Amino acid sequence: MNKRLQRLRLKETRRLWAVLLAGKMLGILAVLGLMKGFSWYFVSHAGAGTLGDVTHQANDIVNPLNTVWVLVTAFLVFFMQAGFMALEAGFARSRETVNVLLECIFDTCLCGLLYWAFGFAFHFGVGNGLIGHQYFFLNGAPATYGTTGVAFMAFWLFQFAFADTCSTVTSGAMVGRTGFKGDIYYSMAVSGFIYPIFGHWVWGPGGWLGNMTPHFLNNFTNGAVFRDFAGSTVVHTVGGFIALFGAIALGPRLGRRFKRDGGGPMPPHDLVIGSIGAIILWFGWYGFNPGSTLSAMDLEGIGRVATNTTLAACAGGMMAILWVYPRSKKWDLGMSCNGLLGGLVAITCPCYWVNSTGAILIGAVAGIVVPLGVDLLEHLRIDDPIGAVAVHGFAGIWGTLSLGLFATGAFGVPTPDGIDTSTTVKGLFYSGGIDQLKAQFIGSLTCVVVISAVSLLLFFLVDLTRTLRVSADGEIEGLDLFEHGTHAYHMEFGQGSSFTSFPSTGASVSNGAPEPAPSETEPASS
Repeated sequence: MNKRLQRLRLKETRRLWAVLLAGKMLGILAVLGLMKGFSWYFVSHAGAGTLGDVTHQANDIVNPLNTVWVLVTAFLVFFMQAGFMALEAGFARSRETVNVLLECIFDTCLCGLLYWAFGFAFHFGVGNGLIGHQYFFLNGAPATYGTTGVAFMAFWLFQFAFADTCSTVTSGAMVGRTGFKGDIYYSMAVSGFIYPIFGHWVWGPGGWLGNMTPHFLNNFTNGAVFRDFAGSTVVHTVGGFIALFGAIALGPRLGRRFKRDGGGPMPPHDLVIGSIGAIILWFGWYGFNPGSTLSAMDLEGIGRVATNTTLAACAGGMMAILWVYPRSKKWDLGMSCNGLLGGLVAITCPCYWVNSTGAILIGAVAGIVVPLGVDLLEHLRIDDPIGAVAVHGFAGIWGTLSLGLFATGAFGVPTPDGIDTSTTVKGLFYSGGIDQLKAQFIGSLTCVVVISAVSLLLFFLVDLTRTLRVSADGEIEGLDLFEHGTHAYHMEFGQGSSFTSFPSTGASVSNGAPEPAPSETEPASS
């Protein structure tokens, strides 16, 4: 204490304190001055105009606010790519990890360029009921997109993130045996043509399915139109059924034995990263569903959608665990991940028009649909390493139909400045009859039939190029080495890193420890 007092008596110390105090006071005065000037500027400008000018400025706030909202949710949807990378890499085998990661990165880059060039034009350009033909290369873009009140480029970014999701969903069922060139070819078709064109039918201006334009369809549904709020059909069923036919065209991985043949699914190599990927996807879904309001002004709707998204995921994950437990008396981590994802996929369509009870029931049913879907593919000897078909395809169908059952009729549609209650959606369980259910059935059936036919043709054509499936030697060696010349895990990071393959048996060694050949892999649940 005495030393401090002695320092304060020094002239240099007192001068330093005076300078510091003066600097702080000047800083405070500067901040107060800026606040006063900021307030004066806006108050004087608002008061200088007429009442009409003030009203006009109040309305202008819709555009920037909605744009910021859409941008933030677009970033969340884009972050789902990290979730897909982690989920697919974790559920795959270690020797194809680099392949999975690079496929996701390459598909994202490819999708962005294709969606800029013509995908967005096909999807959201003004055209006819089948396809749009406006905004190629984003030429002629106005300040905002349509009547959304969202800046055009922000709207494009949000929709690009959706397109990228559909393309990534497809790759999940084709892990471990798809040639990288083949992946590029089918990804070009999905991102550039299949997803945008079908999306135009539902979400595009004048799309025939979203408006039920054929006269006989409108009569059949008594004016009810097909609705898909955030993409259970447009994104997930489309991606899931392309994945299904990709898995069929490829055939199973070498050494894959199915349950009816005395085998079972190949075990994931890293459930830690796979589980983290599932939770990242859950987090990204808060952009996927609430962001689809395209309006930050619909505060009640955003909160309802976010809550419904959460509850459906919880119910889906819980039900999937409980559903499979009696089989093995084990608590299945992999199925819990796919169950919660199935709940998220299912609630994506009806999330705006159902209440919390409906969301829980929809998610719970999805938690049953997913393991039943996995069982069906196992019985049909279709190799889907990640469970993409069951999670996205089958749960997507259920979610689409569920709108016709659980829509309460209490909610309208989001608009740039709030909600429009003149248009409500009511399902069967809320005295709405079956009209909405019929519209949902038509939309889902159209998707399954059209996407199945197009996918058959697509993979037939890609197969003709001899690039769809890698050679047997390449698959045995592992796609990471065969296609990319590197491992995901090197020796300094422990076991499962650098290994040498033996083509005669497919066995491999890693740090002196043998890794089982594909045919010797023990069955495990997925």
